[in-house]
Amino acid sequence: MASHGFPESDWKAFRELQQIALDRFCRRTLEEIQTILTDGSRTHHARYLDVFRLLQKRDDELAHAFNNPRRSRMIGQLVAIHAYGLLEPAELDRFTEGTRDTIESLAREFGR
Repeated sequence: MASHGFPESDWKAFRELQQIALDRFCRRTLEEIQTILTDGSRTHHARYLDVFRLLQKRDDELAHAFNNPRRSRMIGQLVAIHAYGLLEPAELDRFTEGTRDTIESLAREFGR
């Protein structure tokens, strides 16, 4: 067991899956931006403001879920990643049962 109450295998899975989830997060955000940009019914200024607001919101989410990954922050970041819908069920299954239960329970409270 690692010093933070979860096995080393969970930390290794987190490090691998965090990069996959980050890519999904960025792809999703870019798709949202593309939708805004191609909305010809809105003025350029309105679309600019929508993109700006979206990026501010997504930047906060990105920071919460991905910035400065450490063992002490793993569970909190996994909760955010899971709550944002960035993990496939099979990927979540890579974690031990105790870690999965904690993530799922906290993600429900997080606002999922």
